[in-house]
Amino acid sequence: MATIKDIAKRAGVSVTTVSRALNGYSDVNEQTRKKIMAVAKELNYSPNTLARGLVMNKSNTLGLLVSGMSKESVKDNFTYLVLAGINQYAGETDYDIVLFSTNSTKQREKTYSQLCRERRVDGAIIQGIRTDDPYLHEVIESDIPCVLIDISVESDTVGYVTTDNIMGAKKAVQHLVELGHRDIAMINGHDFAFVSQKRLEGYKLGLKIAGIPFRSDWVVKGFFEEAEAEKAAWNLLENHPEITAIFCASDLMAFGAMSAAKKRGLRVPEDLSIVGYDDILLASYSNPPLTTIAQDVSRLGYHASKLLVEMLEGRAESHNVILDTALVNRSSTAKRRPLK
Repeated sequence: MATIKDIAKRAGVSVTTVSRALNGYSDVNEQTRKKIMAVAKELNYSPNTLARGLVMNKSNTLGLLVSGMSKESVKDNFTYLVLAGINQYAGETDYDIVLFSTNSTKQREKTYSQLCRERRVDGAIIQGIRTDDPYLHEVIESDIPCVLIDISVESDTVGYVTTDNIMGAKKAVQHLVELGHRDIAMINGHDFAFVSQKRLEGYKLGLKIAGIPFRSDWVVKGFFEEAEAEKAAWNLLENHPEITAIFCASDLMAFGAMSAAKKRGLRVPEDLSIVGYDDILLASYSNPPLTTIAQDVSRLGYHASKLLVEMLEGRAESHNVILDTALVNRSSTAKRRPLK
């Protein structure tokens, strides 16, 4: 296997010059650099990235730390799509990716910094962590740069990427209002999800713009789970039969609401309109196909890795990225039927 000494000998330059040329230093003459590159190619030189990483204290590796993965996660594919976006950006650069999951037990055993250093990552992208998780404070205090997905915390070493959740929820409510609905309930996630807090804000804003009073008892928790949302929707419709529309803070919860409605003998959308959030793959295959607020999850991953690399290389103009959403109008919503 060729070494930089072999390249130096063949090119007639010093080992230092070869090293600086291969690592992109600007103080190497362009003609000399081209000669070195040509010789390196001729000799099939392959750099020892691990050794170079140890010397430069840089591994060119990004970590994706995921919390709370479960079987339920398979349905919405969120983590996979985030990873696909990260992988796309990594493929355009010279960075590699390491995926590692965490839970409360692992977090007690190892700090965020220990996890990153053991796996030799330059920085990490964190997805799925709750806002009440003690780990979040540890991440913020660490000197290892990170980008959070869907938690809006920012510092010298921390950035975040999210979608405009307030505007997304507002679009959902406005769509229902335009169809004549005024008795609009909401099935939210839980109190310790940043997106839940913002989507609730958007729901309230949509009602306010339409002149509809906010009713706290018409907002229930579905914990981003289909079965929990089905129970929550059943209770809502049992206690408040006047409700004609439900905005759900995720598509999985919208499926739960659909199931509850059908079990109660209500037709969707004739008797009850339902709007979801995310536009997961299954949304277009549900019966009826789900009207939802689309967010491009792979773009979240792409921009998270792009922002992290810019932070690592000192090129980040801002430490946050907020992406747009779009209403996808399918068949789970319809005009409110006039009262008999």
